[in-house]
Amino acid sequence: MLGNFLIGLREGLEASLIVSILVAYLVKTGRRHLLGKVWTGVSLAVAVSLGFGALLTFGPKGLSFAAQEFIGGTLSIVAVGLVTWMIFWMATAARTLAADLRRQVDAATDSSWALPLIAALAVGREGLETALFIWAASTAAGTDGSPAGGPLLGALLGILVAVGLGYAMYAGAVRINLSKFFAITGGFLIVIAGGVLAYGVHDLQEAGFLPGLNNLAYDVSGLIPPAGVLGTLLKGIFNFSPAATVLEVTVWVAYVAVVGTMFVRLVRRKAPPVTSSQPSAVPAVRATV
Repeated sequence: MLGNFLIGLREGLEASLIVSILVAYLVKTGRRHLLGKVWTGVSLAVAVSLGFGALLTFGPKGLSFAAQEFIGGTLSIVAVGLVTWMIFWMATAARTLAADLRRQVDAATDSSWALPLIAALAVGREGLETALFIWAASTAAGTDGSPAGGPLLGALLGILVAVGLGYAMYAGAVRINLSKFFAITGGFLIVIAGGVLAYGVHDLQEAGFLPGLNNLAYDVSGLIPPAGVLGTLLKGIFNFSPAATVLEVTVWVAYVAVVGTMFVRLVRRKAPPVTSSQPSAVPAVRATV
């Protein structure tokens, strides 16, 4: 059960962190009316993940390994694209806070489905992987005499802990000012997105769509076991892999270096001078937890 608890924790932690940032972002900017879109995306992803698990369990046969990795890799790359868009929007918003942030947010989010798509992809990717892991573990449990429901219970407990950690991050995020919020969460998202991109590349390598699967850049599995607590936490938060290919490392470094540099430059730019027709300060946004 411990192994499946760690699987649920690892797979649920990244999705919980991204969703908590999205929710805190909307609450901080007074856009609570858009929370329904985020939860719609989350609900859709959960439904698809449950349906996928049911298909694996009751269908005629499971999905091929190559197809599993291709789906996971594709979802990862699409999610990175959407998260990157949001990161740069956050940097721009932080730079123009004094120029009526509320009007900017209205124009950028009221007609956009980017937020629910990010939520759906973040939860959906982890949900599909969790369904695959639970299905495999349940199948093995059914053949070795152990309770078949053990893997499901362990993974569920891990997911609940991940959700709790995500809520704790949300509770802290809504208490800092908007400028710091955008800067901190934007930087954190860059690291997360870099890990997701590298993970997606690895999935596509395992599916045979990209080369270099056996060309490792490093392997510290002996120091940080992938199934251990430290390895699980690093995987869940940063998508860190104890063994990574050269292509994975190259993609991660390139993404973090380029996107991180652009983000820092945007955040450091001085806000434009506020004219007399503009509000002198952004109205305070109160958030209750």
